[in-house]
Parts: sequence; C-alpha cells; structure tokens
Amino acid sequence: MISARQGREGQYSLSESEFQFICELVYNSTGIVLDGRKREMLYRRLMRRTRELGLASFSEYCELLKQKDNDELPNFTNAITTNLTSFFRESHHFDYLTNEFIPELMNCNRRAEDAGRRLRIWSSASSTGEEAYSIAMTVMNAMGSSITDWDVRILATDLDSDVVEVGRGGVYKLERVRDLDIDLKRSWMTKGRGDNGGLVKMSQELMDLIVFKQLNLLHKWPISGPFDVIFCRNVLIYFDRETQEKLIPRFYDLLRPGGLLFLGHSESILKDNKNFESLGKTIYRKLEA
Repeated sequence: MISARQGREGQYSLSESEFQFICELVYNSTGIVLDGRKREMLYRRLMRRTRELGLASFSEYCELLKQKDNDELPNFTNAITTNLTSFFRESHHFDYLTNEFIPELMNCNRRAEDAGRRLRIWSSASSTGEEAYSIAMTVMNAMGSSITDWDVRILATDLDSDVVEVGRGGVYKLERVRDLDIDLKRSWMTKGRGDNGGLVKMSQELMDLIVFKQLNLLHKWPISGPFDVIFCRNVLIYFDRETQEKLIPRFYDLLRPGGLLFLGHSESILKDNKNFESLGKTIYRKLEA
C-alpha cells in the first residue's frame, strides 16, 4: 500500500541537486542559511508555489528560477521566508524605550536649546508590521502630548513584499491583539463591524508615523539615517557568521552616537566588538569613535 507521503513525493520529488540549488539561491539572494533540517519546510512551501504556476515538477520550477530576468524570484523569496511575530514581542525592549531611552532623549533636548527634536527608529525585519506598530504605540505613549513638538518617523522594512503590504494596511485579526492591554486597544485600534467583524485596524495616528518598504538587508540600503534606534531581532540567527559580521558594522554606520541596536533573545554581538557596549537583555549602545 502506498502512503500519502510516498504518493506526494512521486508527484513532486525534490532531488538532492535541486535541494542544493535552492539552498544556494536562498543564500545568495537573502543570506539565509538552510540545511537538511529545513528540507521538509522548503518542500511544503515550494510545492504550493509550483502548483500555483501549473508546473508538473520541482525540476520545472528550478529551471524557471535559473532563467535570467524571470519574475519569479520575489515570489520565491516570499515563499521561503519565515514571518513569526507578535505585538510587543520581547517586551523588555519596549520597556527600555519607555522608561529609559525616550525620557533621556526628551530631557537632553530640554537642556540644549539648539537640539533638534527628531526621533528616527528603524524596524529592519518588520514582518507583518506588529513590531513597527508596537514601536509607534510605545513612542506615542511615552512622549504624550509633547510628540507634537517632535519630528518622529519609523521605518519598517522586510524582505517579503507580501508582509510589507499587510503592515502597510494596518489590519489584523482580533486574535492577534486579544491579550494586549485594554487601554492600548481603546487608544490605538478600531474594532471592525459587519463584514469586517473579527478584525482590528490600527489608528491613523500610528499609521502616519510609519513608512513601510521592501528591503533586502544584503543589498544596498537606500537609507540616509542617522537612526536613534534600530530593531534587528531574530534575524541574525538565519545568517552565517560571515554575513552577521558584515551587517553589524552597517547598522553601526547608520546609528547616531549613543543610538541603540536591539537584537533577538538568542542573538548577540561578539564580545571583542569595540563599537558597541552591552546594556543587557540584547540591548547595545553605539560608542563614539
């Protein structure tokens, strides 16, 4: 008797050479390192894409990807990227902004008459936008009415163009915000009605603070900076050491002196790096040269 999996593999088999080609393409285009443990994940995601295109095999799909100037690479990239996120994920970073960084920034501005009232934050792997909106809510609450005297902008970027569009739309399923503080939901979200039941929309005030763009961290960054804060959380773990060591200096160059870099809970900057000091809990401050 033939199992469902055997039947599936007979229809869409992924050879070792095809798997290696896909891994190399992923690495060269995104910097993400894949190994045999990700083979089943790749199989499931790319099988869906292969079927959507009406192709009969993975071999045909790989041939499509090998063609110059084909339009499939963005769809391929969107299919293989992982977009795990939530509102106020790793909440200690938002607590630090609220209790330490933003009050210090505002106090320094009050002491220096010529200080520019400017705040720039970059969410460099924003996924579907929950991180960027969490940053925006944090800033709005921490600055209060004083925010009207400030030029505040949040840049939210991601490799996956589909999730960038989700973030730009600012609409989420109600279950995504169910556990958030009731005051946050009342202040910054509108619950859908009728055909939009089960959904919430971020307030226009939050959306006006954020610019969403598609961006590949391995490519040229059309960004001027300087930023006061950069979030790059749970991204470095997908890269090899060589790629990580190239990215950290690029973040450094875009941060102002004293600016912050937030990493994910399982990520860190090498101890011999002299450009950042650790503030604990994956928070790093840029040191002046």
